[in-house]
Amino acid sequence: MRALVLNCTLKASPEPSNTEKLARVVIDALRERGVEVTELRLADLVIPPGVVTDLEDGTDQWPTVHARLLESRILVVATPTWVGRPSSLAQRMLERMDAMISETDDEGRPVAYNRVAGVLVTGNEDGAHHVISEIAGGLGDIGYTVPGQAWTYWNRGPGPGPSYGETDEGHEWSAKTGRAMAANLHAVAHALAVTPIGPPPQ
Repeated sequence: MRALVLNCTLKASPEPSNTEKLARVVIDALRERGVEVTELRLADLVIPPGVVTDLEDGTDQWPTVHARLLESRILVVATPTWVGRPSSLAQRMLERMDAMISETDDEGRPVAYNRVAGVLVTGNEDGAHHVISEIAGGLGDIGYTVPGQAWTYWNRGPGPGPSYGETDEGHEWSAKTGRAMAANLHAVAHALAVTPIGPPPQ
């Protein structure tokens, strides 16, 4: 089984990413279950705005991400919180994934059917539940199954302060929730592999 982690941090490599540090908990837990995990940091790629799979302009790297999505049974979207909302790259990701709604497999199912997704959020102030609901709702529209408690987050609390990588505050809860997220994603992905959702009724 394969999983894809899309890190929607605004920081390009090799700048340290707090979101990546928390994602490592989920990645490790998935790998303990035998899942092959690929990580992509969207800030490292050229992803122009749009709502198609391939802009065919010679520079668009979204088709590479799209191919990885189709290879993976599990998707983890990891994003920081900025002004109480998902990062701009997370929003762009959803906009480019919109094309998947009209893409179907050989049996007429939307290509996201029988794939599961979860959300991971970091930020030094609150807003995580709002960000999780926005992204999870979009992924559900696209066709992903979002299991119960398929999320984790970390925030320091109200007001400015240290980021995830600068303090140990709250890490234990976020890590425990992240491990539960990985377990639930893996369990539901396995269940869908055994008993897949069929094509939508006509």
